[in-house]
Amino acid sequence: MLVRAIRGATTVEKNDANEIIEETRKLLLEIVEKNSIMEDDIISIIFTVTKELNAAFPAVAARHVGWTEVALICTNEIDVPGSLANCVRVLIHVNTEKSNNEMKHVYLKGARILRPDLAD
Repeated sequence: MLVRAIRGATTVEKNDANEIIEETRKLLLEIVEKNSIMEDDIISIIFTVTKELNAAFPAVAARHVGWTEVALICTNEIDVPGSLANCVRVLIHVNTEKSNNEMKHVYLKGARILRPDLAD
Protein backbone atom coordinates (compact mmCIF):
# COMPACT_ATOMS: atom_id res chain seq x y z
CA MET A 1 0.00 0.00 0.00
CA LEU A 2 1.05 3.55 -0.74
CA VAL A 3 0.14 6.77 1.04
CA ARG A 4 -1.54 9.28 -1.26
CA ALA A 5 -3.19 12.65 -0.69
CA ILE A 6 -6.48 13.87 -2.08
CA ARG A 7 -7.36 17.55 -2.16
CA GLY A 8 -10.73 19.19 -2.10
CA ALA A 9 -12.49 22.43 -1.37
CA THR A 10 -15.92 23.99 -1.19
CA THR A 11 -17.46 27.28 -0.23
CA VAL A 12 -20.27 28.40 2.05
CA GLU A 13 -22.54 31.42 1.77
CA LYS A 14 -22.04 32.61 5.34
CA ASN A 15 -20.36 31.87 8.66
CA ASP A 16 -23.03 29.45 9.85
CA ALA A 17 -22.19 26.28 11.79
CA ASN A 18 -24.80 24.11 10.07
CA GLU A 19 -23.78 25.27 6.60
CA ILE A 20 -20.05 24.75 7.27
CA ILE A 21 -20.66 21.23 8.55
CA GLU A 22 -23.15 20.30 5.80
CA GLU A 23 -21.04 21.58 2.90
CA THR A 24 -17.96 19.90 4.34
CA ARG A 25 -19.90 16.64 4.69
CA LYS A 26 -20.95 16.86 1.03
CA LEU A 27 -17.33 17.45 0.02
CA LEU A 28 -16.06 14.47 2.02
CA LEU A 29 -18.72 12.14 0.63
CA GLU A 30 -17.97 13.25 -2.94
CA ILE A 31 -14.25 12.59 -2.43
CA VAL A 32 -14.98 9.15 -0.98
CA GLU A 33 -17.31 8.27 -3.85
CA LYS A 34 -15.02 9.47 -6.64
CA ASN A 35 -12.02 7.64 -5.16
CA SER A 36 -13.77 4.49 -3.88
CA ILE A 37 -12.39 5.05 -0.39
CA MET A 38 -13.40 3.14 2.72
CA GLU A 39 -13.00 4.57 6.23
CA ASP A 40 -10.16 2.13 6.97
CA ASP A 41 -8.22 3.60 4.01
CA ILE A 42 -8.19 7.08 5.56
CA ILE A 43 -5.10 7.95 7.59
CA SER A 44 -5.85 11.57 8.45
CA ILE A 45 -7.60 14.70 7.26
CA ILE A 46 -6.41 18.29 7.50
CA PHE A 47 -9.16 20.91 7.25
CA THR A 48 -8.50 24.60 6.65
CA VAL A 49 -10.92 27.49 6.64
CA THR A 50 -10.56 31.09 5.58
CA LYS A 51 -10.36 33.69 8.34
CA GLU A 52 -14.06 34.63 8.37
CA LEU A 53 -15.24 31.06 9.05
CA ASN A 54 -15.21 30.36 12.77
CA ALA A 55 -18.75 29.20 13.56
CA ALA A 56 -17.82 25.50 13.51
CA PHE A 57 -14.94 23.09 13.12
CA PRO A 58 -15.32 21.50 9.68
CA ALA A 59 -13.92 18.26 11.14
CA VAL A 60 -17.28 17.81 12.85
CA ALA A 61 -18.59 16.80 9.42
CA ALA A 62 -16.28 13.78 9.40
CA ARG A 63 -17.57 12.72 12.80
CA HIS A 64 -21.16 13.08 11.52
CA VAL A 65 -20.24 10.76 8.64
CA GLY A 66 -19.16 8.25 11.30
CA TRP A 67 -15.40 8.58 10.99
CA THR A 68 -14.57 8.28 14.68
CA GLU A 69 -11.18 6.58 14.30
CA VAL A 70 -9.68 8.98 11.74
CA ALA A 71 -7.15 11.60 12.88
CA LEU A 72 -8.53 15.08 12.14
CA ILE A 73 -7.22 18.61 12.60
CA CYS A 74 -8.53 22.06 11.69
CA THR A 75 -6.53 25.20 11.04
CA ASN A 76 -6.78 28.57 9.31
CA GLU A 77 -5.82 29.08 5.70
CA ILE A 78 -3.20 31.75 5.04
CA ASP A 79 -4.98 35.10 4.57
CA VAL A 80 -3.69 36.08 1.15
CA PRO A 81 -5.22 39.37 -0.07
CA GLY A 82 -7.73 38.74 -2.85
CA SER A 83 -7.98 35.00 -2.25
CA LEU A 84 -11.26 33.07 -2.25
CA ALA A 85 -13.35 33.80 0.85
CA ASN A 86 -15.72 31.49 2.76
CA CYS A 87 -13.71 28.48 1.70
CA VAL A 88 -13.23 25.12 3.40
CA ARG A 89 -10.32 23.02 2.13
CA VAL A 90 -9.40 19.43 2.92
CA LEU A 91 -6.32 17.31 2.45
CA ILE A 92 -7.06 13.62 2.97
CA HIS A 93 -4.25 11.10 3.38
CA VAL A 94 -5.18 7.57 2.34
CA ASN A 95 -3.66 4.14 1.98
CA THR A 96 -4.18 2.97 -1.58
CA GLU A 97 -2.77 1.00 -4.48
CA LYS A 98 -3.66 3.84 -6.86
CA SER A 99 -1.08 6.13 -8.42
CA ASN A 100 -1.08 9.90 -7.85
CA ASN A 101 -2.62 10.53 -11.26
CA GLU A 102 -5.52 8.19 -10.41
CA MET A 103 -6.55 10.24 -7.37
CA LYS A 104 -9.68 12.33 -8.01
CA HIS A 105 -9.51 15.76 -6.38
CA VAL A 106 -12.87 17.47 -5.77
CA TYR A 107 -13.71 21.17 -5.96
CA LEU A 108 -17.32 22.16 -5.35
CA LYS A 109 -19.36 25.34 -5.56
CA GLY A 110 -17.27 28.53 -5.62
CA ALA A 111 -14.08 26.56 -4.98
CA ARG A 112 -14.13 25.35 -8.58
CA ILE A 113 -12.19 28.50 -9.49
CA LEU A 114 -9.24 27.26 -7.42
CA ARG A 115 -8.60 24.36 -9.81
CA PRO A 116 -10.79 24.63 -12.89
CA ASP A 117 -8.66 21.92 -14.49
CA LEU A 118 -9.83 19.47 -11.82
CA ALA A 119 -13.43 20.60 -11.31
CA ASP A 120 -16.21 18.67 -13.02
